[in-house]
Amino acid sequence: MNPQSDNFFILTGGPGSGKTTLLSHLAGMGYHCMPEAGRAVIRQQERLGGAALPWNDKNAFARCMYEHDMAAYRRACAMTGLVFFDRGMIDVIAYLQLEQLPVPKCLQAAASRCRYHKTAFILPPWPQIYRNDHERRQDPPTAIATYKAMMKTYAQYGYTLVQVPCLPVAQRAAFILNEIAFRQTQEG
Repeated sequence: MNPQSDNFFILTGGPGSGKTTLLSHLAGMGYHCMPEAGRAVIRQQERLGGAALPWNDKNAFARCMYEHDMAAYRRACAMTGLVFFDRGMIDVIAYLQLEQLPVPKCLQAAASRCRYHKTAFILPPWPQIYRNDHERRQDPPTAIATYKAMMKTYAQYGYTLVQVPCLPVAQRAAFILNEIAFRQTQEG
C-alpha cells in the first residue's frame, strides 16, 4: 500500500450528483484533482472510433476505466498534499456489479492493494441538478441505482462513506475539507 494514500480522497455517487463540479471547485482552490475515468474513456473512444463505450461493450468500457484509474493512482503517488479523485477503482467494480458482469480478479486485487483514504465522500442523487448530456445517458432511476451500488461496494471494500449534503458547491467543498480536518485530527 502507498503511504500517500491517506491523502487520497474519493468523491463518488451516481451520475449527475455534482461530483465533477465539486472537483473543479476544489481544483480551483489549488488541490490536486483526478478526473473521472468514465467521461475520459467515452471521449477517447469516440475520438478514436473505438467500441469501449457503455452502450456498446460494457466489459471493454470497464477495462478502460480501470486502466485510467490505475494511471491516475500512479500519478497521484508522486503528489504531495490532498488528492481528490472523481471516482476510483471501487466505482468500476460497482459498475460491473450493477451491470451483472463478472469482476476480473486483477481489478479486485488492485482495489484491495491500491487503497484510498478509508473515508470516501458520496454525493446523493440530486434531481434538481440532474441533467443528461452526450456522455451521461442514464435516466434518474439508473442514477439512483448507481448511487446504491456505490454505497454497497464501498462498504464491501471497508470504506467509511460520508454523505455530502446537497448544498451550493462552495459549501460542499467546505464540508469535505472540514470533515477531512476532523478525521485527520482523530487519526493523528
